Amino acid sequence: MVENIDFQFFTSRDDATMKLLDILSRDEMQKDDWVLIAISPQSIPIVNLLAAKMNMKYDLLFCEPITAPNNKDCIVGMVSETEEIVLNNQLVESFGINLDFIYGEAHRKYEEKILPRVYKYRKGDLIGTLKGKNVLLIDEGCETGMTVMAATKTAISLKAKSVSYATPVIATNVAAALEPVIDEIFSVLKVLNFVDVEFYYSELKELSSEEVIEIIKKSKNYLPFQKLGE
Repeated sequence: MVENIDFQFFTSRDDATMKLLDILSRDEMQKDDWVLIAISPQSIPIVNLLAAKMNMKYDLLFCEPITAPNNKDCIVGMVSETEEIVLNNQLVESFGINLDFIYGEAHRKYEEKILPRVYKYRKGDLIGTLKGKNVLLIDEGCETGMTVMAATKTAISLKAKSVSYATPVIATNVAAALEPVIDEIFSVLKVLNFVDVEFYYSELKELSSEEVIEIIKKSKNYLPFQKLGE
């Protein structure tokens, strides 16, 4: 692992994936039949390539940010597709945000944002049980940790045996905050003065939903579409 890097390090998602692959416990994961879970559609190219290289299955978990009432750029919480919610309590308290607003926004985001994605990427099926599974959550980078926390809470609620997290680049303070709740964190870079995820890639093109769907349709490792064909 490389620490305290403040310049572009990965040329592309594929480059980041191969560097991440080098630090994963591949033999252990294959032996114990881990399941990989992308925690954002943008991370699908990374998870799809990892799954192909490791001959493992993967799924996609949807989360959506909850923002402050008067500042849509300020994320105060996150809700997942099982309606698990995590909050930045410090921001909630400093803005004086009522919890009724939080839960109302969470349900609205679930109805308006998450459910349409579930139909688009999984033909309407919510993520299945993770009972007894070792879960590896994966994203293309981690700046705040809110999505990881929501995904972790969701995996635990679905009875996962263990929950680990893998990402090419993560802020050092976020990694420290996640360590008490994550079984293991795999990261190529830990960055002290984190800028944003895109900064550490020479190229990080935003993918359209059509491009993501094209990837998972062609994949032999994407669980939801395999289940539909059974």
